[in-house]
Amino acid sequence: MTPAPDGAVSNPQALELLQFWFETIEPRLWFARDGAFDARVRQRFLPLTEQAAAGTLLRWGDEPLGALALVLLLDQLPRQIWRGSARAFSTDPEALALSQAAVARGWVATEPARARRQFWLMPMMHSEDLAVQEASLPLFARWSDPRTALFAQRHHAVIARFGRFPHRNQLLGRPSTPEETAFLLEPGSRF
Repeated sequence: MTPAPDGAVSNPQALELLQFWFETIEPRLWFARDGAFDARVRQRFLPLTEQAAAGTLLRWGDEPLGALALVLLLDQLPRQIWRGSARAFSTDPEALALSQAAVARGWVATEPARARRQFWLMPMMHSEDLAVQEASLPLFARWSDPRTALFAQRHHAVIARFGRFPHRNQLLGRPSTPEETAFLLEPGSRF
């Protein structure tokens, strides 16, 4: 992908995804467990998400908004497309690397739209690495809204307590400890 002037997106597929995610759909759908929305995302973006997972869209990472579209394809869309399966988390490491690179390159700091900054950072919230979680908290405090920063704190607390997200255990074939099983019975433990 050739870098575009003035932060524009030079790839039409990346632009289509960004427009869909940030302009077409209502923000309430971003984190909803909504089968109809999941199906809509799957129908529209499954092939592109599979290409991203296969590593064939890496060139998108050469410019800020192309890289943001790639973060969505590797972090958020798999959670809709493959909800309820281990594959929903299979591209988290690649999304995290892009997220961390965006912070290091100053792309998050120069992004004027708060919603886009939040999605740049989302792979850090989804990480099961405590050091990543701890590094993300000041970023969420600075670059996101208070509600998202609170969710980042909740995710951090779970990783600090268990070293992983217990709600992923069954999908990933990991046995749960008795403490994790008890935690999963608590209201709000599955996010």
